[in-house]
Amino acid sequence: MKKILVFAGVAAVGAVLLGAQFDRDRVIPGGGIFVQGWTGKIDAGSVRQGRTLNDAKFAQEGNALHVTTGPATTFWNPANTASGDYTVKATFLEPKFMELNSHPHSYGIVIGGNNMGTDQMSYVYCVAYGDGNALVRGFGPAVFTLLGTSPNAAVHKAAGVGQPVTQEIGWSVKGGRAECSINGSVVAGYDKAQLVSPGKLQSTDGVYGLRFTHNVEAIVTGFAMTK
Repeated sequence: MKKILVFAGVAAVGAVLLGAQFDRDRVIPGGGIFVQGWTGKIDAGSVRQGRTLNDAKFAQEGNALHVTTGPATTFWNPANTASGDYTVKATFLEPKFMELNSHPHSYGIVIGGNNMGTDQMSYVYCVAYGDGNALVRGFGPAVFTLLGTSPNAAVHKAAGVGQPVTQEIGWSVKGGRAECSINGSVVAGYDKAQLVSPGKLQSTDGVYGLRFTHNVEAIVTGFAMTK
């Protein structure tokens, strides 16, 4: 009987810890996409929670894009495409670290987007967290991970919960190689053969855009592609 009680207690503690790591998607008041030409797609996990694209908010504020999620979402403008050698970058200001969640969540840059908005869409993204971690992952269309969530000295850390933190994030595709940089330092790099293969990208050419996990806010400036 004592063994059974101990096991039950451990299971209960595990359930509490698991619950602490799982934030349900918020619904952002006045949500929707309010920037002409842009669209988005939420993750399957958010769909299973009953969320829709309008439960996140994507708006223009002067020269900046103000994004608040809601469901984990990838945003793009179909007119934004890149091919050959190119660089895509932007600066992300998280105004209040962890304001909308119980643990850090991420934001960053998408490249190599093909079949966007469909069940067969593929792309790769590099993102930063306000606690100093980086992640490189994609859809092909199933999820594939190239760099698991890992601490990196290049990624800025917020001073504390509710404090601002800024990250400059970019992808550079050149000479058969793609590299992600955060705050001016390369955090991950891959030969095209590592990216373009069954279950990963169709090509490093394609749509570029923005990636946000759930329950996070950021103000994006300087989003651009250069050759």
